[in-house]
Amino acid sequence: MFNIAPRMVTIVTPSYNHARFIRATIESVLSQDYPNIEYIVMDGASTDGTAAIAEEYSGRLRFISEKDRGQTHAINKGFQLARGEIVAWLNSDDTLLPGAVSTAVKAFESHPNAGAIYGGGYQIDVDGNVKSEFPFTEPFNLWKLTYMIDYILQQSVFFRRSALEQIGYLDESLHWSMDWDVLIRLGKRFGLAYTPQLLGCLREHDEAKTSVGGGKRFAELAMLLRRHGHLRFPPGYVIYGLDTYEKIWCEAVRRYTPRVIGERLAPLLSKLCRYKIDQTVMHAQGVYRDKWAGERAHFMLPPGRGRIRLRGRMPETQGQLDGQKLEVIVNGRLACGVRIQTGAFDLRAPVTAEDAASAVRIELRASKSFVPSAADRRRLAYQLDSIDWE
Repeated sequence: MFNIAPRMVTIVTPSYNHARFIRATIESVLSQDYPNIEYIVMDGASTDGTAAIAEEYSGRLRFISEKDRGQTHAINKGFQLARGEIVAWLNSDDTLLPGAVSTAVKAFESHPNAGAIYGGGYQIDVDGNVKSEFPFTEPFNLWKLTYMIDYILQQSVFFRRSALEQIGYLDESLHWSMDWDVLIRLGKRFGLAYTPQLLGCLREHDEAKTSVGGGKRFAELAMLLRRHGHLRFPPGYVIYGLDTYEKIWCEAVRRYTPRVIGERLAPLLSKLCRYKIDQTVMHAQGVYRDKWAGERAHFMLPPGRGRIRLRGRMPETQGQLDGQKLEVIVNGRLACGVRIQTGAFDLRAPVTAEDAASAVRIELRASKSFVPSAADRRRLAYQLDSIDWE
């Protein structure tokens, strides 16, 4: 099944006072079927019995317990000690699914130049019971990752260590978004590869960092979105802002208004916030799951060579889209404009060597659109199958 000398995979677990969960985390790593795993637990000098649990696995993992500057610092220290060609981190309250490491190694064999690979996974409760499959995972979409939402389950991510070393390890100034940041940086430089298998589990409980971040967490996410994109108010600003402040606003309404008003106003406010989030997620990029695109569609591609290739189809729409013109804008400059006839199309847009040397922003502008029906109010312009380097 494996080569005589399979490549080493290093798993790093940052830990601090998580004795309640860490045994399950350790077992999920040590029970993997892959034969060459290095496991490092970077503990922040826990005082709750974590060390005693780790001692039970002596000889099967490396346990380092010392003061650190927080979770991100602990992960970086572990990565710097790692000997594996492939590395990952698994928080001390999360778990890997059986076969995850073998699946990751095989994915890298198919995508050797990817900066990281990722899959799907589960959300589990405080006792380890599966609540649901993580609902946001999708194939790699660099524009969406950069401007809109972190749809990647961190517990499913495995990194190519040489790629990490080229872009730099995790940003230790980040408290909530260090995984999103490093994935954007890797995506912009090397691209990421998606495998549809389920690889990891995120444990959701009241002590988890993402449950207690509030406004500070949103401020960090807003800063991150602005750091990596060119928009001051990208779609992700709306999505994460409303998701954060919906709870804060509804609590304030209930607390500071008469009860009869608060009980009516808070659910309405929550519903409006959820509606705006859903609409932003659906429409912001301008492409839909059924391959239809709107008048404006946005993409990003990692560095490449040659021209950008667009393949799609102009369906018969009873003359509503006759004379359709599609313009391809690359990094804010018009690359080409063409008329699209009914049927399949296969277009190439030129890109300068300077633009192609780094991640490129692409906007597609259509001259015409139509609304399909009273039930489907989207403004649609053409169907797009793929956009990539030629």
